[in-house]
Amino acid sequence: MRRILALPLILAACVPAAPRVACAPATLPAPAPSNGVDGLEAEVRRIIRAAAGDTAEVSVAFMDLQRGDSLLVDAHVRMHAASTMKVPVMMELFRRAGAGELSFDAPIRVQNSFVSIADGGSYQLSPDDDSDGELYRRVGSDVPMRELVERMITRSSNLATNILIAEARPARIARTMEAIGARDMHVLRGVEDQAAYDAGMNNTTTAYALMRVMRAVQDPAVVGASAAREMQEILARQEFTDMIPAGLPAGTRVASKTGSITRISHDAAIVYPPGRAPYVLVVLTRGFADEDAAQRAGRDVSRAVWMHVTR
Repeated sequence: MRRILALPLILAACVPAAPRVACAPATLPAPAPSNGVDGLEAEVRRIIRAAAGDTAEVSVAFMDLQRGDSLLVDAHVRMHAASTMKVPVMMELFRRAGAGELSFDAPIRVQNSFVSIADGGSYQLSPDDDSDGELYRRVGSDVPMRELVERMITRSSNLATNILIAEARPARIARTMEAIGARDMHVLRGVEDQAAYDAGMNNTTTAYALMRVMRAVQDPAVVGASAAREMQEILARQEFTDMIPAGLPAGTRVASKTGSITRISHDAAIVYPPGRAPYVLVVLTRGFADEDAAQRAGRDVSRAVWMHVTR
């Protein structure tokens, strides 16, 4: 286990509501390490041992934005990012909108033909493998970028993601991730690029890197007040809430993004206890044969963190 020490968080960003206005980079103070997480660490490790055994893995990254408590448990283990990579795509689109490079109100043609980064071949997505099948009925029509971003996050639409990656551009996403200290979040390609998957060209992350992403999303000093507010609102409309949110008291506000493929179940969340600053929690799992067991581990970790924060 390693605790977070001095971690500068820097990103030049502007808000979408004020295009073409340059903003100065912001440097955020890092939270001080705290001895208060020792009990939490013991409980989280107990949960992981009970859930994962010798066959599965669980990575946890937690940061309390009020008290400065932080906890990393195997948080630098690299895993397939699954749909958590959609948060960096959203962040980069907001950054580009703030710089006046694109408009969220601009229409984008819905298409279902994409180019593999591995061999240049074309591939399509199937609505049967997508949690947002409705968008496929609109292929050939124009949809505002704002709606595509909403679908990418709240419904985890693969089709919207692949359309939007062309606008966000992986190389630019990489530079933004480097700027916020999330250099281990790698967004290389769109979803269901089988040739790339077979070649090992995958979107990957660590719990620590994804925690940095979620911290940046909520911070006006990093992304701008308007962008921070709107991104949190989108994440708060998340339709898949079986992991971190399910471990919280009913009615707790949470902004989150899940990600799951075979034997992979992740969740990353900003949690807002009443009357205090939020905290960020990321739980990544790999190797669980039973997805319900992976989600249950995430719920148990979420419950333990909530009790630590609100005690």
